[in-house]
Amino acid sequence: MNRLLYTVFLFLYHAGIRVAALFNPKAKKWVAGRRAVFSRLKSAIGSGNRIIWMHCASLGEFEQGRPVLEQLKKEYPAHQMLLTFFSPSGYEVRKNYAGADWVFYLPPDGKKNAARFIETVKPELAIFVKYEFWFYYLNAIRKNKVPLLLISAIFREKQPFFRWYGALHRQMLRCFSHIFVQDRPSLQLLHRHFPGLPVSVAGDTRFDRVAALRTDAAAIPLIEAWIKHSPVIVAGSTWPEDERLLQKVMAAFPGTDLIIAPHEITETHIRQLHEFFPQAQLYSSLQNGETSRQATGSRILIIDNIGMLSRLYSYGKIAYIGGGFGKGIHNTLEAAVYGMPVLFGPAFQKFKEAKDLVANGAALPVANDEEAVAGIQKLLADATLYSSAAAAAAAYVQTSTGATRLITGYIQEKRLLTS
Repeated sequence: MNRLLYTVFLFLYHAGIRVAALFNPKAKKWVAGRRAVFSRLKSAIGSGNRIIWMHCASLGEFEQGRPVLEQLKKEYPAHQMLLTFFSPSGYEVRKNYAGADWVFYLPPDGKKNAARFIETVKPELAIFVKYEFWFYYLNAIRKNKVPLLLISAIFREKQPFFRWYGALHRQMLRCFSHIFVQDRPSLQLLHRHFPGLPVSVAGDTRFDRVAALRTDAAAIPLIEAWIKHSPVIVAGSTWPEDERLLQKVMAAFPGTDLIIAPHEITETHIRQLHEFFPQAQLYSSLQNGETSRQATGSRILIIDNIGMLSRLYSYGKIAYIGGGFGKGIHNTLEAAVYGMPVLFGPAFQKFKEAKDLVANGAALPVANDEEAVAGIQKLLADATLYSSAAAAAAAYVQTSTGATRLITGYIQEKRLLTS
């Protein structure tokens, strides 16, 4: 893709999303959140600030970058933190995040927008998380001689950087002052195609994040009161395909409880969940004191809010991670850190941590409800197998932490934030 085609792509994308905003709530938020964004940026930031800018595509990348942002905030208290998002699913959840001084949508990519953004913000350091690549922004950062880091990145042969049509993507890679990748295959791939590119293996900062989540996790009294003595399956970020499977699982294990935190908590989806599980309780009903487990006899609890999932896993014996029958599974590490076996659907091959968990015997991919029932039956019936899988999950996370320390150590060593 050359620059002309990229510019055409941007035009069509932005036009398309404005049309979609007429009937799609997410697209509407994307457009509305960027309205008058430059005037709001200028008013909020002012002048004389020393800014560290972190950009994330969405919520998952934010959780990945968060340990680095929070550590830099501790180490450089004289600097201010600017956090930007591309997607509403990140911004709308974290727009009030206290760890940053400002949280904004990133204005649409373009030569004028990128130059105006850098002139307004004047960052001393820019950090992009995992895979967010915008040509004009990256070039504006480089032209203004702002140190630019890419963290927790992972690369595969099929990406545009390594294809005949990827000239523009290759230019973008060369804008980074340093690239921190998750694994050695990514390092070797970059070295083979881009000799001399400043890249090193730091690991995945999500391990630091989930380790901190476990350490800081507060109890949830209503969950503790709801749970009996039965084994609990905690199902996180589920979609309808996952929920159909879980319906069969719960029918096969009448002595097991289920706590399910769906990926979407729209009225439509909650209504659909009640069709799958007619006797299920809503967490909000427990909060409001409307009903109790004793009154309903329910063994299924639906979490109809956002923000509890990482703590919910601490109450589970087995975790089920949703998304594996769609585009890809969601966060497996938030469950694995608690030392429990993890199950998910077949779409996991793009996720290094999921493949590692499978290889270590800590996770079980299932293609259908029969495989899920069989796998859970083995785990519940064989204490040795269960203990081995649980220990492997915990050990995998514990031995993979430390990426944040390596990244912030590099920033200190290279004196990227000293005047």
